[in-house]
Amino acid sequence: MRRWLALLVAATTSLVLIALLVPMALLIRAVAENGAMSRATAAAESVAVAVGTPDLGLAVEQVSRPVTVFLPDGRTVGDRAARSDAVRLAATGRSVTAEADGGREVLVSAQSPGGTAVIRVFVPDAELMRGVREAWLALALLGIGLVALGIVLADRLALAVTRPVDGLARVSHRLAGGDLTARAEPGGPPEVRSVALALNHLAGRIDELLAAERESVADLSHRLRTPLTGLRLDAESLRDPEEAARVQARVDALERAVSAVITEARRRSAGRGSCDAAAVVRERVRFWSVLAEDQGREVSISVPDGPLPVAVGVEELAACVDALLGNVFAHTPEGASMSVRLQPRPQGALLVVEDAGPGFDAAALERGASGGGSTGLGLDIARRTAESSGGGLAVSRSAEGGARVDVTFSSP
Repeated sequence: MRRWLALLVAATTSLVLIALLVPMALLIRAVAENGAMSRATAAAESVAVAVGTPDLGLAVEQVSRPVTVFLPDGRTVGDRAARSDAVRLAATGRSVTAEADGGREVLVSAQSPGGTAVIRVFVPDAELMRGVREAWLALALLGIGLVALGIVLADRLALAVTRPVDGLARVSHRLAGGDLTARAEPGGPPEVRSVALALNHLAGRIDELLAAERESVADLSHRLRTPLTGLRLDAESLRDPEEAARVQARVDALERAVSAVITEARRRSAGRGSCDAAAVVRERVRFWSVLAEDQGREVSISVPDGPLPVAVGVEELAACVDALLGNVFAHTPEGASMSVRLQPRPQGALLVVEDAGPGFDAAALERGASGGGSTGLGLDIARRTAESSGGGLAVSRSAEGGARVDVTFSSP
């Protein structure tokens, strides 16, 4: 926008200056020519006074320019010059001005005792254009200066408009990235200030709606936990052990699905946060190690000693680690070993979870797909958590033939 405004002002200013300076340049040239011709005419008239007197030669010598006097008897006084048609026309008693090689000639007729004499004063082109080129150069420099000044003023004006617009764009990108604290600074023209105020109002409204959504999610959590607990108690009261186990498994699956939905809703509502991945992973592995010890599983962990910040909230990262470790316990036999490694990467971190179980293929990444009768949401939760930070998730075979899940997180 700044470039287009500068070009527009440059074009407009150039047209105005051309319309003004070209006639002025022509006027300067005409004034210079008229001045030179007037001086030549005055010199010719001063010589004409001496025609027919003995002082004619002295009068010609006193004129500081080429002067020729054509006498009626055919003789000439002063500089030599050809008797042109203009001289013969002036001999009829008329004063004329004619073009000549290298300039102009002023012809003034004067009466003498023997007839009409013609005084010719030659005006060279250099005298006709004296001072004109300098004046034209001054006008050209003035025009260029005015165009440059117009461009600078247009650029300052455009900057006053584009700077607030650029600020609005940056705030919009921050809001789109999840930073709901971003607000625009009203400035610039009234229309731009109005847009900034509207954008701030929209950001505040979004924040209010997300707060209401968080409250709704919390209320949903309480509402669903109670009937799930009732179903679990009903399942435990069944007399048929097989039927009780089947219903209990379905209740567990339903509870995991509800937990996943609530966790996902909370993650979207809470926005993007950050935490120390090393502390979270270390704490969650310590939590699951109790169950691993009961099942005779060997657990190895490798976590950096210092902090490793990632662009994921504490609750979201904990849910991601729980989902990955929960999959190991759910889909591998008791006694199968597992390992958890967290290592720094350029601008982020890499979490690797491996086990010695049967493994699974890439189809497990599809939402709701599972080979073990579960909801299949565990890996989907981990994938969404990684992608929310700008990372990703990959599934492959471990060195022991089991599953390997690589989860990358970006730094805040």
